[in-house]
Amino acid sequence: MPHNSTKASLELLYSVSRELANSIDLHQVLNQVLFLSIDNIGAERGSLIVLDDHQKPVDAAIVYKKQLIPHTTQQLQATLDQGLAGWVVRHREATLIPDTSVDERWLRRPDDRVDQTGAKSAICIPLMSRERLVGVLTTVNPAPNNLNEDDLALLQAIADQAGIAIYNARLYDALQATHRRYRELFEDSIVPIIITTMDGHIIEANRQAIQILNYSLAELVQHTIFELHQPQKQALGKNLEKLARTPIISYESQLNTRDMKNTPVEVYVRKVNIEDEEFLQWTLQDISERKELDALRENLIAMIYHDLRSPLSNIISSVDMITVMAPATIAPTLQPVLEIMKRSTDRLGRLISSLLDIHRLEAGQSIVQWQEVDLEELIPEAVQAIQPVIEHKNQALSVSLPRDIPHLKGDVDMIRRVIINLLENAVKFTPNEGRIEIGAKPVDQGVEVWIQDNGPGIPKEAQAEIFNKFTRLRAKEIPKGMGLGLAFCKLAVQAHKGKIWVESEPGVGSKFLFQLPLD
Repeated sequence: MPHNSTKASLELLYSVSRELANSIDLHQVLNQVLFLSIDNIGAERGSLIVLDDHQKPVDAAIVYKKQLIPHTTQQLQATLDQGLAGWVVRHREATLIPDTSVDERWLRRPDDRVDQTGAKSAICIPLMSRERLVGVLTTVNPAPNNLNEDDLALLQAIADQAGIAIYNARLYDALQATHRRYRELFEDSIVPIIITTMDGHIIEANRQAIQILNYSLAELVQHTIFELHQPQKQALGKNLEKLARTPIISYESQLNTRDMKNTPVEVYVRKVNIEDEEFLQWTLQDISERKELDALRENLIAMIYHDLRSPLSNIISSVDMITVMAPATIAPTLQPVLEIMKRSTDRLGRLISSLLDIHRLEAGQSIVQWQEVDLEELIPEAVQAIQPVIEHKNQALSVSLPRDIPHLKGDVDMIRRVIINLLENAVKFTPNEGRIEIGAKPVDQGVEVWIQDNGPGIPKEAQAEIFNKFTRLRAKEIPKGMGLGLAFCKLAVQAHKGKIWVESEPGVGSKFLFQLPLD
């Protein structure tokens, strides 16, 4: 039976402490702890299994006759499911078995038979750190009654140190794995990423950033991020103060490359914590193709406007002249045709005007001709403009206009087109024989206009997007369009310092509302 004097035990614990302090590699820690434990109690074999937070084995060291034995995760799990180690894990209680042949907790193996190596003695101890079970240590002596309480106390002291060392090694491994994953994502990203200090000095850049900027990393770290693009101070705030309140900030800018290409980019900036120190991560998304597409759309809009407005004006003038100058000579059967022509040309004229207005409003031009606006006159005019379409679809339209609605200051034609667009939108989405309501009412320092339909409704996630240009709901039963009508309405209402929104539920219908200030 091995005997451990107090001095020898203290020397051993000091040796264990020194060995563990010199290593943060998890597997090396396991091997050191297990060999020291086996050597100092005269054990023949032993195992040290590391557990994760779910009590599943993640690593282990197994020794038999001073040789490390290979193992699999399945073998470790089987040991925990039906053996002494499993009992200790479940009960979190150290145990000494003087004679394995008489203890039910011991999993019998072929070599435990009497004609083989026979009964043994064993000690099994849970490894704890910060009240967490991080592993289980098992040592086996080749003979019964060869381990005692002193050996148990010594192994418990070793286990106390080992638990802390294993917990720290696990944290280190997790940190290293996180760093590796971040590095892989960082380097393999298809977009340029730059890491800077909180004041903008560059400390790191991925391959894509180096390639696009045409600088080496050694050259980049001599610059600040503000030398590579024009920061948007309104988005970032003074001294980047807005980053303290917003997780991520984005804005458009121009990337100043070494070869002076000046690539348009969408900049995303956020705080990142690396080794307990705060840095800024700048992601630069190339938006050259998006800008080219926007330019093509603008050119298309300009072309449509200029190429269609002149011939359309001639058609409108001709229809008006026919209607005014020769009413008696027009056959009754041709009168409805002229009315269709007039309605169609009016609608096409509104669409072309909306295209031009969208272009001007987005450019920041003021196109509002301020004058007095009387909604009691304007709303009936808008209803009259779309009345034939309503009748064609057998829809019911009701108007709710209380008396003495206050007059507004604004552009009469623009507000009329907003109301007509919203009404046309309601007619388009409302089924035949459906219901449409339009109304207005005074609100605090302004007037609210609303149009209600009983169409298919709009999903909540799409309600903010439908006011953007070229946005259309993706559904087979929904009529197609260019996606410009609501975009014009939004810009026109905003030009009057008002607001516009929609309230809708799928299957119930939609209610479009806008408010305009009195002055």
